[in-house]
Parts: sequence; C-alpha cells; structure tokens
Amino acid sequence: MTEAPADHLEVNDPAGLPIFAPPSANLHPLVPATARPTQPQTTAVAAVDWTLVAALRAQASEQLSRAVAADRGRLDRQAQEELGRSIVLDLIESTMADRINAGESTWTLAAQETLARAVFDSLFRLGRLQPLVDDDRVENIIIAGHDNVMLELVDGSLIDGPPVADSDEELIDFLVFLASRSEVSARGFSEAQPRLHLRLDGGSRLAAAAWVTPRPSVVIRRHRLMEVTLEDLVVREMLTPVAATFLAAAVRARKSIVVSGSQGAGKTTLVRALCAEIDRLEAIGTFETEYELHLHELKRHKIVHPWEARPGSGERAHDGRLAGEFTLDDALVDSFRFNLSRQIVGEVRGKEIWAMIKAMESGTGSISTTHASDAVAAVRKLVTCAMEAGPHVTQTLATSKLAATVDLIVHLSMETFHRSGTMQRRRRVAEVIAIAPGERETGYATTHVFAPDRNGIAMPAVLPDEYRSLTAHGFDLPGYLAGQAERGQRR
Repeated sequence: MTEAPADHLEVNDPAGLPIFAPPSANLHPLVPATARPTQPQTTAVAAVDWTLVAALRAQASEQLSRAVAADRGRLDRQAQEELGRSIVLDLIESTMADRINAGESTWTLAAQETLARAVFDSLFRLGRLQPLVDDDRVENIIIAGHDNVMLELVDGSLIDGPPVADSDEELIDFLVFLASRSEVSARGFSEAQPRLHLRLDGGSRLAAAAWVTPRPSVVIRRHRLMEVTLEDLVVREMLTPVAATFLAAAVRARKSIVVSGSQGAGKTTLVRALCAEIDRLEAIGTFETEYELHLHELKRHKIVHPWEARPGSGERAHDGRLAGEFTLDDALVDSFRFNLSRQIVGEVRGKEIWAMIKAMESGTGSISTTHASDAVAAVRKLVTCAMEAGPHVTQTLATSKLAATVDLIVHLSMETFHRSGTMQRRRRVAEVIAIAPGERETGYATTHVFAPDRNGIAMPAVLPDEYRSLTAHGFDLPGYLAGQAERGQRR
C-alpha cells in the first residue's frame, strides 16, 4: 500500500484534523487579542464552499438521526458529537473519492480542515455564524437578510459583517434546523410559528423572525461580561463610584430593585453586578424566558434555582394554553415552595409582574428588569403589565401594590454616536429613583436619588431620609453629599 500524501486526509487517524481532536480540546482556537486586527477575520468563512457544506450537513444529519433512533435516544450530547465527527470524516473521504474518480483535483489538508470544521459547526453549532460568535470582540450580531450583517463590538462600535448564508432561503432553512436540533431548548420555526427565541448551546440568545418580515431578521446577543461587579462597571464608566456604593448597599439592605432601559442598554449586565452583592449563602431563584443571567453557572452563590419558560405546542386547551407551556408566571408561583431568599426576574414583559409583586410582598430584595424610556415611565409600564393579569387587577390596585413593594428603579441610557468613521454606543446609569406610596392622582411618589447631569451621568440629587441608613451597608454618604453640593453649585 502506498503512503498517503501529507496533505491528504487520513481516514484512520481522525485526530489529524483539529475538529477531530478529543472533546476537551478547543475546537475553535482564537487569535490572541493583541494580535487581532480591528476588523474580525472572515477569510476562513469566505474560503468555504457553503453549498457543499449544506449538502454534507444534510447527509450527516440524516445519518446521525438514524443512529440516534437505532440507539433509542441513549446517546448523550458528547457521544453524538463523537459520532458526528466520525460521520463527517467518512463523508469527506467519500466526497474526495468521488472527486478523484471524476478527474477533479483533490483538496489540500488545509481545505479539508476548513470544510470539516464548517460541516461540524453546521451540524452541532452555528454554521457560518460560528466564527462570529467565537470572536471575543463581537457582542451582538445583527442580521437583516443573509448579506446585510452588522457586528456590535464590546467597545460599542458597529461594523459590517460577512454574509451568513448564500440566500435568505438558506438562512431560514438553517434557522429551522437550528431550532429543531437545539438540545437545551428545541422549538419550532415555520410559517405557522414565524418567531423564534432560542437559548443557544453556548449560552448566547438568538431572536429571529421570518415570513412576517420582508427578509429574515436575526439578532444574536453574546454575554461577554459574566463575572462582573459594580466596581467593574465603574471602571467602564457606566456609573460613578458613589452610585455604585449606593446600589451595592441597597442590595445588601434587601431593597427591591427594577432595572429599566432600552434594548441592549446593559440591563442584564447590571443585574449580574447587583447580584454579585448578594451573600453567597442566600438561596436565589432566577426566572427567565431564556437563560441569560447564568447565575447558576457562575458558582458565585451556593444555591441558585434557575427557571426557564417553555413555549407550548399543538392545540390550545380549554384554558387557552398550549400543551407543555410553562410560563414565568407558573415558575414564580411554584417558587414559593423553594424557600428562596431572593427572586430575580430576567425581564418583566406582562402579567408575570403580578406574581413578582406577590414575591416582593412575601420577601424583600427582589431584582427584575423591564423595557422603558426613563425611570418614571418604567413605573407606568409595570402598572400596565400588572393589569394584564386580568380584570380583577385594576389600575388603582396595581399602582398601590407596586408603590408598596418596589423600592428603587435604576434606569440605563444608551447613546449612539460616530467616532473615527464608526458608530459607537455608550451605556450609562442615568437615573435612580425611589418609589413610595403617595400623591393621590398617581398613587405613588417618586424621588430622584440620582438624576442625569448635562452629560447623562447619574449624579446625586435628593436623598430620602430613610436611605441614609444605607451607610451601615457601605453607602458613601459623605461622597453623595459632596456630589449634591457640587451639583447645586453648577446650577
């Protein structure tokens, strides 16, 4: 037997390709940050024959599905990936043999590695999106059609990205496949279900829409700041040191806090930083439509019970619910039997706020987020959400309950501007307001503890007397009073 050329794939030695290295190996080595160019590298993406990748992925998926079915579903994820590696290897060998028989040139080892990685990524990961998700500088991937891609980097800048498919139809087909095979949260995506919210296997969050939009729209959010503290956010100039001591003290004093802001303003990041101030022995429950906080994975706290909503499927029952549906409202109600010290709601969108109010009444120190244009608007938004629980929740009842249970609202602002030819974003804590029952017309009173200055930064404004006691929990009251005086002088 003649020896195979060095640039040919050895079928009996799968470790010859990086993609077939042992599972503990890094399948996607990254260039050190200091050696990277400003623009994410896309050379490897452009060099791949994605039509061939799609064909091989379809064949590999079919073979893998048959193997899993034959094993009656006993193969775990790692075993499936090992089998998938073997299947991809066989397919590439077979394809190369067909090329040789047809008189075509064979592939170099580098081309084989690139093709193998692309097929494997399409089968088990994110296909053409994977290099973008693997780039540590990319925070958000924004897609409005297969060839209209923007990348938001961790420094806030926005740059053009490479096409993620050869056509919109191919992009939709991949999203359908991605939704159906996700092990952590599989769900449907079709003309009958034209929206998709998916927690990806690596922890990123994907939102997509098709058929009801002119072109498929996709946003992938990567959470780069996981192990984050308020001190880290001070270094990033997201808030002042005095504001950080106030918020840290408020968490330790078990004040109930709502973080508001627009999409992408950094609400989840701030909640993680606030949660870092919770004692590690307190029992925490997290409630999210898709896991984003990942407190149960950070290991900062000893007891974390994470709940994730699950969409239903099929026909609706007599109560209007889909089979298998599990809502945040359900999770919050169930959580009362888990002896929790804190309840953290990733995002309040609707009637689940009513269950959250009940949680706040039962305990203290809850944290949640909501979308709003400013801190006072967040109060009105929460009242509207509470009223969605049913006609028994009137505006007066919802307002009085919120005023009695929510202590503080922290509002984040996001500014977009141009610098050096690129668009950048700046995120900041702009307001902190205290809420209390009162004012006959609205049913609540608000006090700006921190209000935005001319640059949009939250600076000391008016401190209610009851918050002076936060000094016992580390609040820098002298620094606050000094900032107050400085603000007065500027006026």
